[in-house]
Amino acid sequence: MKAIDKANSKTATSSSTDASPAVQTGGTEQILADILAGVLKVERVDSNSHFFDDLGADSLNMAHFCARIRKHGGLPSVSMKDVYSQPTIARMSKMLLAQIEQAAADQAEASSPAVEQALADILAGVLKVERVDSNSHFFDDLGADSLNMAHFCARIRKHGDLPSVSMKDVYNQPTIARLSKMLLAQIEKAAVDEAEISSPAVEQALADILAGVLKVERVDSNSHFFDDLGADSLNMAHFCARIRKHETLPSVSMKDVYSHSTIASLALTLSQDRASPAPIAPSPKTASEPVMPREPVMSESARNFEFMRCGVLQLLISFTMVYIGAVLVTQAYQYVAGASGLTDMYLRSLIFTTVAFAIICVLPILAKWGLIGRWERQEFRVWSLEYLRFWFVKSLVKTSPLVLFTGTPIYNFYLRALGAKIGRNVVIHTNHMPVCTDLLEIGDRAVIRKDSYFNCYRAHEGLIQTGPVSLGKDTLLGEMTVLDIDTQLGDGAQLGHSSSLYCGQSIPKGEYWVGSPATQRTSVDYRGVPNIDQGNLRIIMYCLLGLLPGLLILPALFGVTIEIIQMLAERPHFSAPGTQAFMFWTFFTDALTISAILFFGSLVTGLLFVGTVPRLLNLALKPGKVYPLYGIHYWLHRVIQKSTNIKFFTYLFGDSSYITNYLQWIGYDLSGVVQTGSNFGMDVKQDNPFLVTIGSGTVIADGLSVITTDYSSSSFCVSRAVIGADSFVGNFVAYPSQSKVGDNCLLANKVQVPLEGEIREGTGLLGSPSFEIPRSVLRDRNFELDDEEDMAKRLRAKNRHNLGTMGIFLFAHWFLSFIMLCLIFGAGDLYLVLGTPAVAVALFFVAIFGVGYYIFVERLSIWFNPLQPLQCSIYDQRFWSHERYWKLMTTSAQLAILDGTPFKGLAWRLLGVKIGKRVFDDGCGMTEKAMVAIGDDCTLNMASIVQPHSQEDGGFKSDKIEIGAGCTLGVGAWVHYGTKLENGAQLAPDAFLMKGQEVAANTRWAENPAREVMT
Repeated sequence: MKAIDKANSKTATSSSTDASPAVQTGGTEQILADILAGVLKVERVDSNSHFFDDLGADSLNMAHFCARIRKHGGLPSVSMKDVYSQPTIARMSKMLLAQIEQAAADQAEASSPAVEQALADILAGVLKVERVDSNSHFFDDLGADSLNMAHFCARIRKHGDLPSVSMKDVYNQPTIARLSKMLLAQIEKAAVDEAEISSPAVEQALADILAGVLKVERVDSNSHFFDDLGADSLNMAHFCARIRKHETLPSVSMKDVYSHSTIASLALTLSQDRASPAPIAPSPKTASEPVMPREPVMSESARNFEFMRCGVLQLLISFTMVYIGAVLVTQAYQYVAGASGLTDMYLRSLIFTTVAFAIICVLPILAKWGLIGRWERQEFRVWSLEYLRFWFVKSLVKTSPLVLFTGTPIYNFYLRALGAKIGRNVVIHTNHMPVCTDLLEIGDRAVIRKDSYFNCYRAHEGLIQTGPVSLGKDTLLGEMTVLDIDTQLGDGAQLGHSSSLYCGQSIPKGEYWVGSPATQRTSVDYRGVPNIDQGNLRIIMYCLLGLLPGLLILPALFGVTIEIIQMLAERPHFSAPGTQAFMFWTFFTDALTISAILFFGSLVTGLLFVGTVPRLLNLALKPGKVYPLYGIHYWLHRVIQKSTNIKFFTYLFGDSSYITNYLQWIGYDLSGVVQTGSNFGMDVKQDNPFLVTIGSGTVIADGLSVITTDYSSSSFCVSRAVIGADSFVGNFVAYPSQSKVGDNCLLANKVQVPLEGEIREGTGLLGSPSFEIPRSVLRDRNFELDDEEDMAKRLRAKNRHNLGTMGIFLFAHWFLSFIMLCLIFGAGDLYLVLGTPAVAVALFFVAIFGVGYYIFVERLSIWFNPLQPLQCSIYDQRFWSHERYWKLMTTSAQLAILDGTPFKGLAWRLLGVKIGKRVFDDGCGMTEKAMVAIGDDCTLNMASIVQPHSQEDGGFKSDKIEIGAGCTLGVGAWVHYGTKLENGAQLAPDAFLMKGQEVAANTRWAENPAREVMT
C-alpha cells in the first residue's frame, strides 16, 4: 500500500536527517558490524563475511540482529527478508543507504501539510463548501453533524494514501490540523512495525509457547496439534492467548490453528502477517458505522441515583398496570357471576373476553404512539427517563397476544399499526418482536424464518442505540440470524441460517450470503419452493378462522372458572370473615387437590395429546409436495409444529435416557438408538417431528433446531432431515434438511451447517461460515468407557439418578402451582374485606414470588454440591449432580420479567453471580451462575449467552468465566467456559468466544469463532 510505503519513507527520512554523518557516508557498515558482533558474542565481524556460511549465525541470531537495528535511532528497519537477500554487512549497508536516499526524495509527499490538504479537500467535498480551514472545529465552527463526519470517514477509507479514520478519532481530534498529526503518528508507527519475521524464527517462538502450554520439553514443528500432540481446543485457546501477549508475533485465531495445524505451517502463514489485528472483512458491503456524540460522563453518585430512580419508577409502573388488570378482573367476575343460566354466562364471558382481548391488543399501539410517536435514529443512556419510556413501550409491545400470530397476516398488521413499513405477502415466523418499528422496512414477498433477531435497537456501552433495518423485495432471512442496526438486504438478497450482518453491512441485490458476519457468497437458494398465486379471500378467511377458536374457547374457560369459584365460595374458609379463612384446613386441602388435578392432569393429557393428535394430522402432509400458505394444510402444519414443541416436556425428559422415548413418542425416527443416558439435552425443537431421523450413536446438546420446512411468501414444502450416525451436535445449531453433513461428524456450537459441496464425514465443523476441525481429541477420547459391562452398570445407575431428578423437577413445579393457588385463594378471601387492592397485591406478589421461588429452588439444588470447575465422564456421579442442577436451575425465560430493570442484577446476585453495579441486562442467559463474575457497568444484550460448561460425546468440562467492568456483549453473542474479558472489551453480535480465550482490555472481538478485530 502507498500508505505503508509512505510510512517507510517518513521513518527513513527522519533517520537520514537526524542520524550522525557516519550513517550517511559509510559508517553504516561499522554500526551494523558492531551490532552483529554483539549478537554473536564475538570481538568483530568482517563486512564481507556471509551471515550463515562464514559466521555460523542462525535465524534466531538474525532475528535478534533485526530487533536491535529497529531499536537503533539512526538506522532504517531491517527485515529477515533483507537478511536473506543481502547476507553480508557490506551488501546490507548499501541497501540501507539506498533506502535513505529514496526516503529523502519522498519526504515532501509524506509531510504534514500534504496530509492536511488531502483531509481538507475531502471534508470540503462532504460539506459542499469551497475550502476548509485546518484549524476550524468540525462541529462548532464548520457546523458539521455526525452524519457528515461519518461520510468524511468513509471517503478517507476509500483514499488509498491515507490510514482509516474512525468517528472516535473525529471526536478526539476535531480539526484538520490535529487529525493530520494523529495520522502521521500512525504512519510512523506502522513503519516501525513493517519488518517481516522469518518463518524459522516464528517456528521456534511458537514451538516454545506451545511446549509451555502442553507442559512438555519440546514440540516438533511438523507434529499435528491434535492428532500427534494430543492437544484440545482449550489448550490451543491458551496457546492463542499467549501469542497475543508476545510482543513480536502477530495475533493468531482459533480458525488459524485449525487451518494450519502444525507449527511449521502456522509459522509460514504468520511470517507474512503484520502484528496488528486484521479488520473485519468488508464483504458483502460495509458502510460507516453511525456514531453520535456522547453525553458528558456522569459521576458515580449521579449514575447510582439514575439507576435507583429507574428501578423505583419501573416498580411503580408495573404495580399500576397490575392494579388496572385487577380492576378489570374483579369487574368481569361480578358481571359474569351475575348471569342467569349457562347461556347468559357464556354470552357475558364472550363479551368480556372479546373486549379484554381488544384492549390488550390496542394498548401497546396507543402507548407507542402516545409516548414515543415515531421512532428515529437516536442514542440515550440506559436508566435515564428516556430509557424508562423505551422500556415501558417495549414491555407492552412484546407482551401483546398478537405476537402469538407469527406466520400470519395478523402479525404483519400488528407491525404496521406500530409504524413498520411491511409490504404485501410478507411472511414473518420469528417470535422475537422488533421494538423500534418505525425503523423497520420489509419489502413485498419477503420471508423471515424463526429465531431471527432484527430489533432495530441495540445496547452498547451503557447506551441504547436505535437504527434502521431494511429488507428489500423477495428477500429471505434465515433461521438463527441476527441483524444489527443499520443493516440492509437488497431486493432478492438472502442471508443464510446461523449468520449475521454487523452495523453498516448490506447484501447487494440478488446475492446470497452466509457467515457471521456475512462474508461468503453461496449459490444455495434458501427459499427452496416457488410462489403460488392465491387470492386475498383465502388470506382473510384464514385470519378470521385463526381468531375464532380463541374467541370461542376462552369464554367457555372463563365461564367454567367462574362456576368453580362460586362452588368454592360455599366452602367454610371462604365464608369465614377476614384472615380467619387461613385457619381452616379446607383452605389448604382445596388448594392441594385442585393444584394436583390441574398440574398432573395437564401433564398426562398433554402427553397423550402430543403423541396422538399430531400423528393423525400429519397423515395429510406429503413430503416434497408444495402447498399454499393460509390453507388447511398450512393450518395442520402449524398445529403439528406448536403442539410438538412444548418445552416443559423436553425439560422434563431431557438429559436422561427417557428423552429418546419421548421423542419417538412424538414422531422422531431413532431406530437403532444407542443409549448413552444423555442422547439429547433439554432444549430441542423441530418443524415436523415425523420428518426427523437421528443416526445411531449420535449425541445432541441443547438448542438444536431441525429445519424440515422450506417457505416462500405464498407456499411451503416439508422434507426429511437426517442427522448422521456416531455424531455430536453442539449448542444452538440450526440443522436444515438439505445438510451436507454425514456420519461421524462433530458440529460445534453455533456452527453454520454447510448446504453445498461434498458430504462431510469423519470430521468436525466449526464457525460461520463453517470450516473443518478434528472430529475429536485425545483428552475427549479418554472419557470413553471401553468395558461394556461397566458401561451398562453405570448407565443403570445414571438412569436411577436421572429418574430421581425428574421426580424432584415435577414436585418443584407442582409445589409452585400449589403456593400460587393458595395466594389466589387468599386474595379471594381478603377481597370481601379489602376489595380490589387485595386482588392487585396478590397478582403482583404472584409474579414476584414466582421469580423468588425459582431462585430458591436453584440455590437449594447446589446446597450440598457447590459448583466448581470440573472435567469428568458423563458416567461420573459428579456430572449427574450437575444434570440435576440444570433441571432445577432458573432459566432466562423465568427471569424475563426482570429484563431491562435493575432487579435483574439483583436476581443474578441471589443466584450466585459475582456481579457489579449498574449492569444492564436486556435478556442474557447464564447456566452455572456461581462460576460467572461480571464487573460494573457491563451491557448484556438480548439473547447473549454466558455458558461455563461444555459437553462433547462422553466428556464434560466446566470452568469459570470473568467479564470485566464496562464490557459489552452483543445480541446473540456467546461466551464459552474458561474465558476472560478484561475491562471495556466488546463482543460483537452473534460472535462465539471459544473456551479459554483471553480478551484484552478495550478491544473488540467479532465473528464466529471470535477474534480480535479493528473497528
